[in-house]
Amino acid sequence: MRRSAEEKAETRRQIVRTAGRMIRDRGLADTGVTEVMAEAGLTHGGFYRHFESKDALAAAAVESAFAHMRARLEQITAKAPVGKKMAALIDTYLTEAHRDQPQHGCVMASVGMEAQRAGGAVQAAYEDGIARLLALFAAQIDGPTRQQCNDRAQVVLSIMVGGLLLARALRSDAAASKRALANARKAALSVAAG
Repeated sequence: MRRSAEEKAETRRQIVRTAGRMIRDRGLADTGVTEVMAEAGLTHGGFYRHFESKDALAAAAVESAFAHMRARLEQITAKAPVGKKMAALIDTYLTEAHRDQPQHGCVMASVGMEAQRAGGAVQAAYEDGIARLLALFAAQIDGPTRQQCNDRAQVVLSIMVGGLLLARALRSDAAASKRALANARKAALSVAAG
């Protein structure tokens, strides 16, 4: 019985990981249960043993994508020297690789408005993920007050996500796309420094 519960939990994680990649690549609306299950190597009929609805899966996938991103960024800050932690976060995020691989990247840049329109558990998972990222960013910023650190973290994250979206939109002009990343990096570093 225990082995069966462990297998079921692993299958659920596999479905969530697959959905997370597909949602970041295609968006919420264009990611269907049938496609997720097929991509995960499972049958559509098995879906309801793990989730009550597509929205429940989408919420779990958004939560998982944020958790994965946060864990990766926490590792980066742990390795970065004191005084360079925020720069390390910015430099890791605003890259050509991140621009070119949305399926492995930031869920904010992939499903921003869709998550808000979805409402319910999806919106709640999205907002919680952003709040946790903002807390991580604010902890890397030195400022006279906690509120000023929080405000600067919000601006930095906005610049980063906007810069990534702009770079993706300009991909057909490689030079313009690279400039969008470089300009966003410069602006984010400036705001982070105060």
